[in-house]
Amino acid sequence: MTTCPPLVSPTPALTDEVTLTAALECLKTHLPITMQGDYQPETLYEVLLWAASHHDSIEHAAQHLTGVPTGNDLRYHLDKFKEMATLEQQLNRALQSHLPSGIANHRHRLAIDLHLLPYYGRPSEAEAPYIYRSEAKAGTTSFFAYATVYVIRTHQRVTLAIHAVQRGETAVAIITRLLDAITPLTVKVRDLYLDRGFYSVPVLRWLMALRLPFTMPAIIRGKTGGTRALCEGRRSYQTSYTLHSSVHGSVTCPMVVICRYRKGDHGKHGIEYLLYVVYRSPVAWSQVHHHYRYRFGIEASYRIKNHARIRSTTKNPVLRLLYVALAFILVNLWIYLLWEKVSAIRRGGRQVFQERFPLKTMLSFIRQVIEQHFPLVRAVYLPVPS
Repeated sequence: MTTCPPLVSPTPALTDEVTLTAALECLKTHLPITMQGDYQPETLYEVLLWAASHHDSIEHAAQHLTGVPTGNDLRYHLDKFKEMATLEQQLNRALQSHLPSGIANHRHRLAIDLHLLPYYGRPSEAEAPYIYRSEAKAGTTSFFAYATVYVIRTHQRVTLAIHAVQRGETAVAIITRLLDAITPLTVKVRDLYLDRGFYSVPVLRWLMALRLPFTMPAIIRGKTGGTRALCEGRRSYQTSYTLHSSVHGSVTCPMVVICRYRKGDHGKHGIEYLLYVVYRSPVAWSQVHHHYRYRFGIEASYRIKNHARIRSTTKNPVLRLLYVALAFILVNLWIYLLWEKVSAIRRGGRQVFQERFPLKTMLSFIRQVIEQHFPLVRAVYLPVPS
């Protein structure tokens, strides 16, 4: 049985040239840079975009594109990005420049999390302030850490801000910086989803003082006391719990205890208890666990952005932030183009044709136009003996 191909519009909804132009305009507007010689900033941006779309390095891009600066020249100009705070502000404006309609000036569910990239070796004086210590992973306990705030909304899951975490920076300071970075969008918090790593007296006390709605897993501690004492019975319930800290004092918070049966999930049986601190959340407490699972979209965003992250061995924390944020910018641009260009308004809501424009297609669009501007090297020549 054969099927007829679907009818398509006579004119394209989006082209590769338009896609590259949108990416270049975003970088030119929010990441200004001056270049000497015959090269223009657009050349640098196109090399960066080619490397990002290939998930490749700047050096490899310089070797395979004709008519672009050498790897040393590119690094010379990239080293002009020196001020971390200034670059972070510019990158956040770039992240917020291409957002689907309905994000700004609205109330949303937001998620905040940390993304860790392994660091190896002994940090220099310039690198040390940005080396974050955490549990061992990939053979190290040292990382470059980036905190992001992310919108949980169907077809509009975009990253609103990024922050390079400094050594010794508190969880309260991290959350404050991210929420301050999205102030220009006038986005209101419908519910804030936080990872269990933020479960602490200072964070709970601060969020409750601000009266921000939030949901956060609680850590089960103790053998018979502590939060372990809440894990009893065969039904979910609400209660209150006082968390104590020898340094920061104590705070009493509302707690939801979820009782669920694993039924052989991951080879486990019996009752499993999940604890959540739920404060002013619009979600019914019986649905907390189901809704909190949407937070894992922010972790999916970390995996997706790896398709567009420039590969590098540099330990310069400013350039590392640039490369990571550029990947998030491209993902935001992809979601923006899907919503604004590759969709149709219909009764019941907008229909987005993501299957016609996956992220890999957008990266391919960017790559193929750049290769028209700077053709790939097609031969290797050896030096002539003197």
